Amino acid sequence: MREHIYTIPVTEAFSDHKDRCPFCALAEKLERDELELILGASMMEPEIRRETNEHGFCSRHFRKMFGMKNRLGLALMLESHLESLKKEVKTGNIFSRDIASKSVDRIEKLSKTCYVCFRIEDKISKMFTTAAYLYNEEKEFRESFKDVKYFCLPHYREYMLAAKRVLGKDDYVELVRAANGKVTDYLDSLKDDVSLFCKKFDYRFDDLPWGESKDSVERSIKFLTGEETFNIK
Repeated sequence: MREHIYTIPVTEAFSDHKDRCPFCALAEKLERDELELILGASMMEPEIRRETNEHGFCSRHFRKMFGMKNRLGLALMLESHLESLKKEVKTGNIFSRDIASKSVDRIEKLSKTCYVCFRIEDKISKMFTTAAYLYNEEKEFRESFKDVKYFCLPHYREYMLAAKRVLGKDDYVELVRAANGKVTDYLDSLKDDVSLFCKKFDYRFDDLPWGESKDSVERSIKFLTGEETFNIK
């Protein structure tokens, strides 16, 4: 396989994160790296400042940046962003049909974009493609794949869509079967654990061991939504 910029991080995620969705691990690292960059060296680059002014940030990533305790870095970014918005969010001519239309359109656009989300989505989409190629062409990667416990449903979907785009029919079917087996097996075990968790609130099952059920609610939500959207500290 031709060396690719994402081969190493994808290979490491599959080999180092056996007990979680490897794509969640990749997304978590991408998010951490992007947030550190945006509050650090990248913040002063004119092109980056232009893009952050244009796209802004979602509430999740504002909270993340606020929690990183780099208040000055965040304030400098906000100063530029607010100055940019001040020029754009203003009413139109009083004789126009809707004097607030320009402001409303800009705010609506801003509510649907996030610089960090965009950066993560762009990079991880290429990582899904890389993981499909690696499964098809690298024996060592297949061995790591076998040991992965599960894929969360959102990332499983994206992985299969990427594989369908870049693999031949037979190779695609083989990967689907391997990945689907992990998803269905994990789903079965989650269902059993959640059922046991529910039973433990019935006095008739006081003597029944908890097994792996104590954190089954948290694990189920992470499986259904992705760890990066449900990060329990």
